[in-house]
This record gives sequence, C-alpha cells and structure tokens, in this order.
Amino acid sequence: PPRILTLEEPVLHMDHCIAFAVHGNPAPTLHWLHNGQVLRETEIIRMEFYQQGEVSEGCLLFNKPTHYNNGNYTIVATNQLGSANQTIKGHFLEKPFPAVSGLFSFRMQYTPKLLCVDSKAFSFQVSIAVGLAAFACVLLVVLFIMINKYGRRSKFGMKG
Repeated sequence: PPRILTLEEPVLHMDHCIAFAVHGNPAPTLHWLHNGQVLRETEIIRMEFYQQGEVSEGCLLFNKPTHYNNGNYTIVATNQLGSANQTIKGHFLEKPFPAVSGLFSFRMQYTPKLLCVDSKAFSFQVSIAVGLAAFACVLLVVLFIMINKYGRRSKFGMKG
C-alpha cells in the first residue's frame, strides 16, 4: 500500500511549494484536499511530480497565493492495496483587513448595505451631477467673456 514519506510546509522558490514524497507499488494515484474539499488544479495551483522507481516526489505549486489559499492541505495517495493521507497547514498571507473591535467594527458590518445602490438610481444621480457640472462650466465661460468685454471700459470715459 502507499506510504507518505515526507510532506513539508510551503517554501518559496520560484513558486510556493509543498514538497512531498510518496512510496507505493503499484504507483499510487495522488490528489489533494484543501480544508477537506477536493482541490482543483488551476493556473495558480498545480501539482508537479516525477516517478522514480516506487517513489513519487514532487510539489504542490502555488503561483502568488493569497490569504484565500491559507488552510489545511491533505495529500491522498491511493492504489489497489490501500490508501494513505497526511495533512499539513499552509499559511501564505494574513487577511488584509483584520477584524476591529468596538464601534468601528459595528459600523463596518453595515457598510456593504450602504454601498449597495440601485443601478437606475445611481445612473440618475450621475446624470444629475454631470448636468450640474456642465451648467457650472457654461456659466463660468459666459462670466469670463462678459468680464473681459465689459470690464475694461473705464468709468466716466477717462483714460488712465
């Protein structure tokens, strides 16, 4: 049956790597779990390994992992004679905004509700703001032209 020889914490080389070595004859099939759920390989997370005799060695590679990738990673090796698994904790980044206690955290809970706006109401508000800005620009241009045209005339016809 398969036997997991090594499973190491993530290390940064070119990518972050959880190194492993599995022994088994016949060669076991390998798959990973992340927090108990089957881990799908993507562009960001992939497994690379090579078979040397009865030993499979490789890495679970992470390309620029974030705090969403933190958690427990379990390697599962299975062949016709049985299965073996081993878990390791992977910690890559801290959450960017940790929870804050007190009044501020109470306000933070309700912030998303305040930011949710109906799209029709939002577009109406934007069109009102753009219209007011355009009106202000036209008014300033007209005032500038009038000041330049009539502001140079001296009072009482006197030349300075």
